[in-house]
Amino acid sequence: MAVSTCCLKSFAWEGTPGGQTSTLGSLNTYIAGTNSERAILFVHDALGWTFPNARLLADHYAREVDATVYLPDFFGGETLPFEPILAGRFHEVDFAGFLERNSRPIREPDIFDAARALRQQYKRVGAIGFCYGGWACFRLGSKDHDPPSLVDAISVGHPSLLTKKDIDEVAVPVQMLAPEHDVAYPLDMKVHTFETVMKNRLPLITSIFPASSMALLCVGMQASRARGRPWAGRRTRL
Repeated sequence: MAVSTCCLKSFAWEGTPGGQTSTLGSLNTYIAGTNSERAILFVHDALGWTFPNARLLADHYAREVDATVYLPDFFGGETLPFEPILAGRFHEVDFAGFLERNSRPIREPDIFDAARALRQQYKRVGAIGFCYGGWACFRLGSKDHDPPSLVDAISVGHPSLLTKKDIDEVAVPVQMLAPEHDVAYPLDMKVHTFETVMKNRLPLITSIFPASSMALLCVGMQASRARGRPWAGRRTRL
C-alpha cells in the first residue's frame, strides 16, 4: 500500500480537452462521448479530475471504444497544485495530508455511488483507474456487491493503495498495465494479481513495461513512446 512522490512526477500533454462538465449525482464531472448504452467510469489519480492529461485520455477513450466516459471529482473539490508538481518541487506539496483527507474509507462511498448511478443508466459499465484510481477499480469489480459487481470490467495502470484482499475479491475481467519498477505495485503484488485472477478463471491482460517506473501512463512524457516498445510480460486471454 506504499505511496511516494513518484505518483506526482508528471508532464503536461499537448491538446485541449473537448468534453463538457456536468454532474454525476452530486459530483462535478467531466464527460466525454455520447453513447447511450456503454459507459466508462474514470477514477482519476492524485492530480484529480481537472488535470488536462486525464481529460484528454477520457476524450480518447470515448472516441476509441464509442463509450460515454465519466471523470468525476472524487476529492471533494480539493486539487493539488499543478505548477510545483510539474516543476518537480514536491516539497511544496502536502501529499501526506492530501492522502489522509482523501483516504480509501473517505472516498470509497462516492466512488461506489457514481458506479451505481451509471449502472442504472447504461447496459454496460467499465472502470479505468491509474495510480490512486487503481485500488478503486478493484473495489468496483469486487464480488462483495449486490449485484455481484458494480462494473463489467476494469483497466488499471500502476495502482497504489492496492491490497492483496482487493485482488482476491475481484470478480470481473482485468487489464493491468504496470511498470517494471514500482514501490506501490512491486513484484510480489504483480505475481499475486496474475496468479489470483488466473486461478479464479477471469479474463486477464497484463502488460509489463520494462525499464520504466511508476506514473508512466496518465502523467508520463509523450516522447517516451519513442524509446522502445512495451513488452507484454504475461499477456493472457481466457
